[in-house]
Amino acid sequence: MARDEVSPLMGAFHEHYDSLLGTLAGRLGDLHRASEVVHDTYLRLSSNRPTAHIENPRAYVFRVATNIAIDLIRRERRFAAPMQGGGVPEDIRDEAPTPEAVLYSRQRLKQLDGALAELPANVRRALLLARVDGLSHACIAEELRVSESMVAKYLARGLRHCRDALGGET
Repeated sequence: MARDEVSPLMGAFHEHYDSLLGTLAGRLGDLHRASEVVHDTYLRLSSNRPTAHIENPRAYVFRVATNIAIDLIRRERRFAAPMQGGGVPEDIRDEAPTPEAVLYSRQRLKQLDGALAELPANVRRALLLARVDGLSHACIAEELRVSESMVAKYLARGLRHCRDALGGET
């Protein structure tokens, strides 16, 4: 078709640009999205040649823009549907720690191993019996053949040393 058959549409587009943008911004609730729809409308109008004479170019331009806006809303809803209800669905959420978290944990464990190796034997043993084996002060005292108050001192000393070796974090 000749170029002059398209110009009434492009003329209507340019003439009603502000009105079209305002209408779409109201419908979409976002000026940025509305401007994207207006841009897509321009592209569609400039690339498609109507096969019949258009009686009301303004209405045609607004109909094309409305259809593009509806397509945009449907596409957004389709992509947003899996995210409704609290983010990523449970069945695809990865509970594994990130590589950075794994590396950090390994470094902290290495620091803790070093700190434990620096402790005197009785202090290290008391700390491991309490924290790893979950024994009470009385059981640890019996195991190490010391008083319960000495076990408390061992634990305080061991915990303080490990805390300091890890940079004060607990």
